[in-house]
Amino acid sequence: MIDKTILLAAFNMPPEQAVEFLRSKGLQVSDSWRDLWQAAHRRAFTVARSAGFDVLEDIRSALLESMTKGESYQQFIDKLTPTLQAKGWWGKQIDIDTGEITVYPGTSRPVELGSPRRLKLIYEQNLQTAFMAGRWRGMKDATATHPYWRYVAVLDSRTRPSHRAMHGRVFGHDDSAWSVAYPPNGWRCRCHAQPLTAAAVRREGYTVQSADGYIKQVDVPQKDGSVLKVKRLQLPGMDKPFQPDAGWDYNPAADYHGGQP
Repeated sequence: MIDKTILLAAFNMPPEQAVEFLRSKGLQVSDSWRDLWQAAHRRAFTVARSAGFDVLEDIRSALLESMTKGESYQQFIDKLTPTLQAKGWWGKQIDIDTGEITVYPGTSRPVELGSPRRLKLIYEQNLQTAFMAGRWRGMKDATATHPYWRYVAVLDSRTRPSHRAMHGRVFGHDDSAWSVAYPPNGWRCRCHAQPLTAAAVRREGYTVQSADGYIKQVDVPQKDGSVLKVKRLQLPGMDKPFQPDAGWDYNPAADYHGGQP
């Protein structure tokens, strides 16, 4: 679940920029989340396995309404479920030719269409990405007074080790680190960036670092046997490298606003 403090901040701020980020996307049916890679996700709203069901606009409209009204994910699910069930986009996917349950390639895992679990993930990830895009614009507008950004992870039992390794690290707002590490950095990522003044950096004793020269691309094997390339950041003295989930090693906010980190 998204950190409650982030949700609270999202719903206490004017939602226009976050809503516009989601509204600006075109609709694109897809068979897999990999069909739209990185920046393509910024330009198009998609839900995997949605082809042939005419549900994309229903899902996006429900998300936009939830964002503008500050509705919880449970309200989003309760409102949307009857529509998706009526259109047949619910439960496990059945192969229309064989009558058997469809499985993901290279696995025995059934393909899931609509479900409370999946709708919760759609709600959380789209809300988090849209909010962070709006937050990026606001922080960029304030760089004259807050030129440094600090990576902040939610430190608990669910925190990814590589995100924990980035927690508290400070970079200039235009450092290359943010081309890879601006949140969200994966599915259900709860991290965010905190803007800082130069005085705050001195007062707290933070060290300003730079990722220039320390970002490299690595091959990451997937469960289905394929290999995806992911950017990895390992700074001097960093015991564990920072590595976003496959497909999340880019900055959708900067791409949306037409700028570089």
